[in-house]
Amino acid sequence: MTPDKKTSRYERLLEQIGELLLKSNDATAHMATVSAVLYHKMDGFFWCGFYRVEPEHLVVICYQGPVACQLLPKNKGVCWAAVNQNKTIVVPDVHAFAGHIACDSRSQSEIVVPVRNKKGEVVAVLDVDSDKLNTFDEVDAVFLEKIVNLIGG
Repeated sequence: MTPDKKTSRYERLLEQIGELLLKSNDATAHMATVSAVLYHKMDGFFWCGFYRVEPEHLVVICYQGPVACQLLPKNKGVCWAAVNQNKTIVVPDVHAFAGHIACDSRSQSEIVVPVRNKKGEVVAVLDVDSDKLNTFDEVDAVFLEKIVNLIGG
């Protein structure tokens, strides 16, 4: 998908998701809605879901796609890198990322976006995997950050 086409699709999804999230103020319901919409509307989203930050691990909350790792051990993998660095991480090739956790061997590229509470603390992450290399770029990072900012909690 060209960057312009991707931007246009994200702009429509941002509006659609914003309207859907007005129906409740529950953060978990918001995450479930976001993962469903993104999984079904974005090309290349092989797995899309959220992990909640716990003291010793990340625990999967809701997702779309193949079966997920239920727990991700502390300070390992792309999701923890996003938590620890407090920023979005784009991985063009997961096999080149030291410590990558392979929940599904078909995963080839990944993007992880921190979800923050009203105090600015990272409380969860949006994790999106693709079964193709180099799926995610700066357009994904910008719009997925805007989308997770819509999540209440």
